Amino acid sequence: MKVVGLDRDTIKAGLADRSLLLIDVREQHEFDQGHIPGSITHPLSTFDAAEIADLVVRDGRRPVFSCMSGVRSVHALSAAQQAGLSIEEHYAGGFKDWASSGEPIEI
Repeated sequence: MKVVGLDRDTIKAGLADRSLLLIDVREQHEFDQGHIPGSITHPLSTFDAAEIADLVVRDGRRPVFSCMSGVRSVHALSAAQQAGLSIEEHYAGGFKDWASSGEPIEI
């Protein structure tokens, strides 16, 4: 399995220039309590590789998984790669890193 951990500055730049599709794999209630602006929700508990593949094709941006602290996003990478998707990147620090650094939060 290939895992590439991205830092906050890379995530910020990718969201700003719309080159990155940030897929938050935390549970819906976690996402609803606060998420990174521009991210979309796709909980790991209901992970569907076909849905992710369709989303990535329709959206066209580079997919990056995110979660609370970088653990579930690695599990999502594993599931995606086992399903044949070529997604390798995740936000290593996750929402915890984003929020603790004072970046804006969307609710």
